[in-house]
Amino acid sequence: MSAELRSTRPHDHDSTLVLTLSNPGARNALHPDMYAAAIEAFDAAERDNSLRAIVLTGADNFFCAGGNLNRLLENRAKDPSVQAASIDMLAQWVTAMRQSSKLVIAAVEGAAAGAGFSLALAADLLVAADDAKFVMAYSRVGLTPDGGGSWFLARALPRALAFELMVEGKPIGATRLADLGVVNRVAKPQKALDTALAWADDLAKISPNAVTRIKGLTSAAGMQSLDDHLIAERETFVTSLHHRDGLEGITAFLEKRQPVYKR
Repeated sequence: MSAELRSTRPHDHDSTLVLTLSNPGARNALHPDMYAAAIEAFDAAERDNSLRAIVLTGADNFFCAGGNLNRLLENRAKDPSVQAASIDMLAQWVTAMRQSSKLVIAAVEGAAAGAGFSLALAADLLVAADDAKFVMAYSRVGLTPDGGGSWFLARALPRALAFELMVEGKPIGATRLADLGVVNRVAKPQKALDTALAWADDLAKISPNAVTRIKGLTSAAGMQSLDDHLIAERETFVTSLHHRDGLEGITAFLEKRQPVYKR
């Protein structure tokens, strides 16, 4: 079987799209076909108002081994533009995750290595089995990070620790990353996806307008001055107040009932 990105809508989690990395025999190593499928899936998700969340996971209790080294060796015999184009497609996938109006949750079993680690970091929320491992393995084969891995780690961790993880290329456990605030929730082995789906169901009860705008504020926080961010907060607050979700949320609170947000 070839590498693919499977897309499913679990019948008991109808507001969530599950994207599953699948590359049997290669620990779900990445392939450009996966990149193209992911970009298309996120584009379609933006047009689907019934969707509230997207969960990214891996088949066969393993998240992703990163890039396929045999394919990388083959690309060495080609013009450098071939590999550059592949990395650009991965970057488009990561950008689609970050810019999506939907919540994106990574559910990690086994290990997330190299670009697999980058993809997990690109998610809004990260759930991992307590025995899962994460590794920026690039330096071990004379390479450097892609997929935003160095950007995410440098923002999430102290500079020295982020550098250590990337330059040594040694695994770090899910529980350690949870202690450092990188992993949001730790699950029992083989329960990461179930945990992520249950969390997505809970988060689906929150105003989708508020979720999208908070996601935007969080992404912008590290890239603008406080003055600019205060203006952005003002604009999103006023817009949210005058959005139908603002009316429903305030009214429901005053009436002491659960809000019901339209899809």
